[in-house]
Amino acid sequence: MSKIAVVPGTFDPITNGHLDIINRGSAIFGKVYVVVLNNSSKHPLFSVEERIQLIKEATAHLPNVTVETSQGLLIDYAESVNASVIIRGLRAVSDFEYEMQITSMNRVLNDEIETFFIMTKNQYSFLSSSIVKEVAKYGGYIGELVPKHVESALKLKYNTK
Repeated sequence: MSKIAVVPGTFDPITNGHLDIINRGSAIFGKVYVVVLNNSSKHPLFSVEERIQLIKEATAHLPNVTVETSQGLLIDYAESVNASVIIRGLRAVSDFEYEMQITSMNRVLNDEIETFFIMTKNQYSFLSSSIVKEVAKYGGYIGELVPKHVESALKLKYNTK
């Protein structure tokens, strides 16, 4: 039986760093669910539907990846798709403390679902959706940071060239 994994995130928007983690996770696990979550502390630029569409286009080459959304707890979503693994990306040491807190809470809620941390490739260690949006907002070059269709969507949102 192949393992099912979940890659959670806000993905506002999806970046090449996110795609690096999704691509590598899909090579390891039989089925990968990319789940768009709503973080109540964030104010997204893209709607959930737009984010799902951007991710679907970016992952169309991965037949074992499905993109969905969830409103509740990540652990409840993972259970609903019979996942045994949650995949989280780590960029730098600064990510570790936050990720450790989330992982510890998820283990309290369900200690049968493991968390796998995948270190991003060095060229993405600084990359975040927030940085991409900030650069895009002022018309800066983001072509190496996001897929082409995401770059176009950001230009459209910010009305930049």
